[in-house]
Amino acid sequence: MSNSYPNRVTTAVPGPRSQSAHAARQQHVSASVGSYMPIYIERADGSILTDLDGNEFIDFGCGIGVTSLGHANEAAVGAMREQLEAFTHTLFTVTPYELYTEVARLLGEITPGDFAKKSVLSTTGAEAIENAVKIARSFTRRNGIAVVEHGYHGRTNLTLGMNYKAQPYSTGVGPRAGEIYRVPNSYPFRDGEQDGSVIARKAIKTLEKISGADNLACLVIEPIQGEGGIVVPAPGYLETLQAWCAENGIVVIADEIQTGLGRTGKLFASEHFGFVPDLVVTAKAIGAGIPLSAVTGRADVMDAIPAGGLSGTYSGNPVACAAAIEVLSQLTAPGAMDRTTEIGERLRAGLAQLQEKYPVIGDVRGHGALFGIELVDADGEPNVPAFATVSQAALANGLLVMAGGSDGHVLRLLPQVNISDELIDEALSILDTAFSAL
Repeated sequence: MSNSYPNRVTTAVPGPRSQSAHAARQQHVSASVGSYMPIYIERADGSILTDLDGNEFIDFGCGIGVTSLGHANEAAVGAMREQLEAFTHTLFTVTPYELYTEVARLLGEITPGDFAKKSVLSTTGAEAIENAVKIARSFTRRNGIAVVEHGYHGRTNLTLGMNYKAQPYSTGVGPRAGEIYRVPNSYPFRDGEQDGSVIARKAIKTLEKISGADNLACLVIEPIQGEGGIVVPAPGYLETLQAWCAENGIVVIADEIQTGLGRTGKLFASEHFGFVPDLVVTAKAIGAGIPLSAVTGRADVMDAIPAGGLSGTYSGNPVACAAAIEVLSQLTAPGAMDRTTEIGERLRAGLAQLQEKYPVIGDVRGHGALFGIELVDADGEPNVPAFATVSQAALANGLLVMAGGSDGHVLRLLPQVNISDELIDEALSILDTAFSAL
């Protein structure tokens, strides 16, 4: 692997203009709003971010999976512009419009499951998760929510209690919502060679003991965990949980906010496992940067709440819907997922070379344009200082990566699902340089 790549960064990071912007931010923006990297962006195009100082960065974050089809995607921007000139807001629950219905129709076509489906649109992923839980509770007339270790579902009051870790999300802002039951996730790097079905049966036994199946409204689970560190469950885990839920009338909710819409080389990560949830939650990539989210699933379940019980002022905004229709068109075009699969193969091969070279890399895992690099110390334990060193060294050389893992020790890679081979190779070379800094 060559360490030769273009000199995209010409100042210290952060540069003087970013430092000035940060000083203003500290004066006017709540300290509760954190940022991964201290660079302030002026413009973005495709897979490249440009900061106020003219430094360029390959974007392996995509705003945590939002700009999957590239920054300033020409067709999506065109669809938004056209809708902006028509109307920007009426509220679908006051005077509806066809765009909302078309997004719902398209989601029904592409989400897993061969059954009649309906959708409800909202604004953020956390809002959609709360809607999904409300729908499940109304349908089952039960209260309990099952979640798994290392999961992340949002920053609203309900989702704070569903998240695995308290810091920084829920510390000091309780009480957290009740009737949430947490069980083991399948984490092959930590579980060893255990079959996924074995871990699932442990989870089921725990749920039957601490909640009781007849008390559970839903199981909410990410098919591949994002914030938790790109944890890909072992075969048999999701399928065993799904079968148990079906036997006991528990609604299965797949949180595909980060993993859905082509991120893993399939339209939904659930498809890698033959996992067919009752409800699928989407957000992030669906609106090409304009806030939009959805719950899509079994029509009888989706109709459980009376008219007026769901939606909000900005739910299914027409500009966001126009963007979503274009995004879904591009993701379902012939060859789109083939390209993302190729990206995954190229990333996996390059990361495997790095793993052979650097003992600090304990595990490499993922699919398509979603990968995690777990960093460990000599005892195999999470190596948080290594993440700090590598991520900062990568940024200094023109590559932005994300943090992941419940301990913040996993390099989370989320490039665009249509990124070029040249930029992948450049990013891998930068990572090589960054790891050498250790």
